[in-house]
Amino acid sequence: MNREQMNPRDTWNFADIFPTFEDWERAYGEAEKLVGGLSSYEGTLGRSADALADALDAIFSATEKLERVCVYAFLHRAVDGGDPKHQEMNMRATNLSVAANTATAYLLPELLAIDEKKLDEFMQSDRLATYRHFVEDAVRARSHTLDAAREKLLAQLGAVMQIPSDCFNTFNDVELTFPDITDETGNKVPLTTGNFNVYRMSENRAVREEAFNTFFGQYKKYVNTIAAMYSGAVKVDCFNAQARGFDSACEAAIFNSNVPVSVYDNLIESVHSALPAMRKYLDLRRRVLGREDADMFDLYTPIVEDVDWKVPFSEARELVKNALAPLGEEYGKLLDRAFDERWMDVYENRGKTSGAFSCGVYGVHPYVLLNYTDTLDDAFTVAHELGHAMHSYFSAEKQDYANHDYMILVAEVASTVNEVLLALYLLDHEKDKKRRAYVLNHFLESFRTTVFRQTLFAEFERDAHRMYTAGEPVTAETLSDLYYRLISRYYEGIGINDIMRYEWAYIPHFYRNFYVYQYATGFSSAVEIASRIHRTGDASGYLKFLSMGGSDYPLNELRAAGVDLTKPDAVDGAMKLFERTIDEFTAEIG
Repeated sequence: MNREQMNPRDTWNFADIFPTFEDWERAYGEAEKLVGGLSSYEGTLGRSADALADALDAIFSATEKLERVCVYAFLHRAVDGGDPKHQEMNMRATNLSVAANTATAYLLPELLAIDEKKLDEFMQSDRLATYRHFVEDAVRARSHTLDAAREKLLAQLGAVMQIPSDCFNTFNDVELTFPDITDETGNKVPLTTGNFNVYRMSENRAVREEAFNTFFGQYKKYVNTIAAMYSGAVKVDCFNAQARGFDSACEAAIFNSNVPVSVYDNLIESVHSALPAMRKYLDLRRRVLGREDADMFDLYTPIVEDVDWKVPFSEARELVKNALAPLGEEYGKLLDRAFDERWMDVYENRGKTSGAFSCGVYGVHPYVLLNYTDTLDDAFTVAHELGHAMHSYFSAEKQDYANHDYMILVAEVASTVNEVLLALYLLDHEKDKKRRAYVLNHFLESFRTTVFRQTLFAEFERDAHRMYTAGEPVTAETLSDLYYRLISRYYEGIGINDIMRYEWAYIPHFYRNFYVYQYATGFSSAVEIASRIHRTGDASGYLKFLSMGGSDYPLNELRAAGVDLTKPDAVDGAMKLFERTIDEFTAEIG
């Protein structure tokens, strides 16, 4: 359907942000005026506590107003991207956001130029209380902040440093094409990065084998070019780390979250210790598929027969609410509000963004985008996105604007807690063996793809950067050999054909350095939290975590929920649950 044909009941209520487009225009004008005045505070921050407070008040007030303007435009474009009005609104909002960043570029350098003792005295002022964590975090980076001239030089190099990522994205998204493959009916069909996942899940082994060989064959064809791009990214990462006085590119990348490198290394070691469980799961997949041998292209095909498990959206509401009941009455009432007050845009329409996401709007409520198709997987997506939404809601309710926005390290925890609680609820109440097996396999695949696979990627990144700093060549051959060694270790027990050594070449996350480990730590943290809540019924620590926003560092926030990522316990516990789930799945399928 076109957007105007959708039932309003199933669409977002934009009026909660701005009643009309005219109100948005007025807010845009107000935000533009506020942004225009921000540069006037340059050179004043070190005069007094009140002067610093005046500047920060002005900056965060303008940012809050601007964010609401930007989100309103972004959400309209998300549900109807073909509307020229929505495109124009989004472009104007983006341009205003760029102007705001330019106008406040002086903030951190000038803040750090204030004498430490003087700044400490300033921060005793009650007017600066709300900004204490913000300033503390800025000061923490003092030893890695350069003088003004060199900071300006690095800033000017920013666009140049993006070249490896920009080149890869252009190559991967625009220029790379694939030969046709033969589908299950014997017809020639186009292969794309978008439909590759469909064909690698095919029940026809010849189809998925051809899909793998064709897909990665194209990356092999251009592997020298891609290796040049990625080695360029590695060199940029290492240059930035060295310029700012970090011991490694990894340390530099995770510094913003105040995470020690030991957390990264502990994750890899814990997953290494659990590789026998992965071998056990791979053996089980091979047995269920009825094969004496299996290959990498057999990992994605379902091993549970199709289960006719339709979940209309109205049923998903009840299912999700029942599953999340352990999170308390207030949480349940908020779920009702999300459904009743049109926080969710439910079904697909022409021009709507694919997939799903949640977007917090400070001072209003979160907005959740779905493309619901009445499947159990879609019900899991509802639970997942409402986890993000409730994290945003509680953080906005309990924190002021300067402290409400949580960091990426904890962003996937709340969403995954909801998914795990839904899985545990279904396993507690579902009696049909096929359906139970379906849920268990869904859970096992989450472990395989989110913990094991992402940790493999994290190890590849770490070792590729180590190669460069050790003076070793970072080439198509050395990178492909490294990746082949890793997949041979992580997937021991199944066949790994030579084409898989080039899989690394299509992972776009590698150009956002040392990012993927957070998927694995977030999933492991969520498993520990959800399992404890399911076992004890006590969600108090977790609810406190949801309300902390960005008021503290991620590791401290997770401790409030009972997880200490500086120790291996969370990941080790998740790996033990993985193995127990394998045993339970084995018992269900006989």
